Amino acid sequence: MVIEPAHNVEQQPWVIHLPRSVKMTPEQFWEACQLNRDVRLELTAQGDLIIMPPTGARTGTRNARLIHQVTQWADTDASGVAFDSSTGFELPNGAIRSPDVAWVRRTRLAGVLPEGLDRFLPLCPDFVVELKSPSDRLATVQEKMREYIANGAQLGWLIDPGRRGVDVYRSDGSVERVDQPTRLAGDPVLPGFVLDLIPIWEPGV
Repeated sequence: MVIEPAHNVEQQPWVIHLPRSVKMTPEQFWEACQLNRDVRLELTAQGDLIIMPPTGARTGTRNARLIHQVTQWADTDASGVAFDSSTGFELPNGAIRSPDVAWVRRTRLAGVLPEGLDRFLPLCPDFVVELKSPSDRLATVQEKMREYIANGAQLGWLIDPGRRGVDVYRSDGSVERVDQPTRLAGDPVLPGFVLDLIPIWEPGV
């Protein structure tokens, strides 16, 4: 019997359910993150802790290519700032999430106190991207996308390399499925930005 090595095997996030009477405050969650800096954590609106395991190589390089394109556009456009997957956002519903890629208008960042810029941003990004990894449950990632929109995101992209498709979430609640696109425009939320999806579908590893 020949056992071939598995490809794109990634661990699913671990969920720690806390008693509802012990719901963590943003300050307590920040302290927990500082005490566990080698672990990527999220906090749900219900008060559960999500432990995000490291990604596989293909997912990692896809994330890198995504943030590179968004950051290049954001630096040129200058109307907002791009953030990577290590950034925490405190959503209005109490969840603290870290999208794979996020972008926030500078006018909104201007309302954040200087000391707040060194902690979780107390707002929902204007634009978010979630990149589905092989281990992600589609329903779970879709729920996160709906949460972003319900909390103020103007545009969201759920990118699924497995089917080479993108679900586009808009602020009016509509969801458009785009199959096998090679380019995707961010207008009008991201004026002039066009994501090249070829290096996402074919990351080179």
